[in-house]
Amino acid sequence: MALFRRLLGDVLRHKRLQRGMTLREVSAEARVSLGYISEIERGQKEASSELLASLCAALDVPLSEVLRDVSTLVAVEETPSLSEVASGPEVVASAA
Repeated sequence: MALFRRLLGDVLRHKRLQRGMTLREVSAEARVSLGYISEIERGQKEASSELLASLCAALDVPLSEVLRDVSTLVAVEETPSLSEVASGPEVVASAA
């Protein structure tokens, strides 16, 4: 099962690195402790909607983009792999 906070952290870290920002820079811009942002990025803490809005503003990325990216990752994790499909219950055809 996909853990939303882990995927959110992955997306936020990716956005931060894409922009070439350090945790310290995001922390100063968002006015959130560096340690707390680090825990969010590692999926150890849940981000409130207010905190998420501050992080998105600091990263100069729309909240909708972050949520869309997380949603896409959730969908990928929810999609059964080919091996799971192949090993699933077999359909038995009845002879008519």
